[in-house]
Amino acid sequence: MVLLSGLVFPSYTFAQEEQTLIEPAQSSDVQYVAEQYTDDSAEAWLHKMSRAVQSLNYSISFVLLKPGVDSQPYLWRHGINADGIEMEQLNLLNGPGKEIVRIGNKVSYFEPNVPPYSLISSAINGPFPSEFFQHPEKLFTGYDFVMVGRSRVSGRAAQQIRIISKDQTRYGLNVWLDQETGLLLKLNMFNLKNQLLEQIQVTGLEVTEELAPFFAKIETSMLPAAVSLGQNQLTRSPWKIGYIPVGMELVKRELRRLSITGQVVEYVLLSDGLVDVSVYIEERSNDTLMDNVVGKSQSDTFFTLQKGPLNITIIGKLPASTASSIAASIVRGE
Repeated sequence: MVLLSGLVFPSYTFAQEEQTLIEPAQSSDVQYVAEQYTDDSAEAWLHKMSRAVQSLNYSISFVLLKPGVDSQPYLWRHGINADGIEMEQLNLLNGPGKEIVRIGNKVSYFEPNVPPYSLISSAINGPFPSEFFQHPEKLFTGYDFVMVGRSRVSGRAAQQIRIISKDQTRYGLNVWLDQETGLLLKLNMFNLKNQLLEQIQVTGLEVTEELAPFFAKIETSMLPAAVSLGQNQLTRSPWKIGYIPVGMELVKRELRRLSITGQVVEYVLLSDGLVDVSVYIEERSNDTLMDNVVGKSQSDTFFTLQKGPLNITIIGKLPASTASSIAASIVRGE
């Protein structure tokens, strides 16, 4: 069994990207023995991480940190039951809480003031990029990987890997993977000036032979039924996105009705396996002019552009210059 415990909260600065924001106390001796790898390439390490995330029984405590925002502690459990079905839980521990449970491809959400509901998905939508864990090979087209070396994180030996956008259009990452299990111990996201934007720091890790008792208490028949989002599929669009960063692809295109205004807009989801970018395209129904806006909320960029008859909004974890390039490239297709 792997066990980490204890927390120390030192003073910190976001000006130094490599600085650890939380330094947990050292762990006890490790008894769990994981598969050993001789290939020290970044690709091998990421595949090791992917296999560990999807196949091991573990409980992970981690903290999400962003500048100017209170830390958000989470508990993440994962396991494989006797039938070979993946089971997963993500629980936000502060405030009124939010809990997400996945049994196979059914993900159930429990939030304050919202009726419980379920969606069909193979992954939980949380602070971690799910495609990074499930399909790291999708990153190889758009990112370069630099093996930085070994260090200690949360009292454990870790392999550090730096992930850099090949065309400098997206933020980069530093990740530290547990040398023994391959599980993620720390993730830093940094901008093009190497300034830290957000950090995920594991503070407790437990890997066991048996499934966590929590999952045995779940009555799957009592989970809310899966619902359809009721979105309108867009078979053909008059608008073409002329510029998409290297390694990023269009994964969804549909019509959506905005809850605030009631307007129907075209929604496009772009992804490179690490970053998801939402594009909203709305044809103006009157001559009212909209001011172009660039805003940020921690690591997320909000960019709006009026281009001819269109109002275009870009939202995602990417530089404003990249959002601007995507928006400016949208033209009427031939």
